[in-house]
Amino acid sequence: MENSEEKTIPYSNISFATEPTKMVKFMRVCFIYQLFNFFKLNLKVMKIVVGGHS
Repeated sequence: MENSEEKTIPYSNISFATEPTKMVKFMRVCFIYQLFNFFKLNLKVMKIVVGGHS
């Protein structure tokens, strides 16, 4: 019998990365979520601009 274990190389690039979850992957491509974030960011910027011009 042979034990198969996946071994990673210490301090390699793959050792430091975390894999995104299914929900994170979905939210990255979800148009409605991206549209919401777009308007949320625009409102933040507009608040800063309007606050600076008063």
